Amino acid sequence: MIRIVPAKDQHVRVTWALPRHEPPGPVSVVGDFNGWTPGATELRARSNGRRTAAVVVPRGTTLRFRYLGSDGDWFDDSDAAAKDDHGCVITV
Repeated sequence: MIRIVPAKDQHVRVTWALPRHEPPGPVSVVGDFNGWTPGATELRARSNGRRTAAVVVPRGTTLRFRYLGSDGDWFDDSDAAAKDDHGCVITV
């Protein structure tokens, strides 16, 4: 799931959420917003049974990203508006 909400000064907060144990092990969101650095934006467990990660970016930004599981498997988010050669694409 991807949630986009307004933040301060023409920025938006983008939050990615997955079930806490699917897939098992650590998962990070890797994309152009964090230099495609594995582990830089790791999803953290929440009390609601999900795990989430969030970033704040300027409104109108196009983000390209994928998820990276602990087993080295890359996967996409079905909520993403589009996909390209790098994975998922959303404009916030």
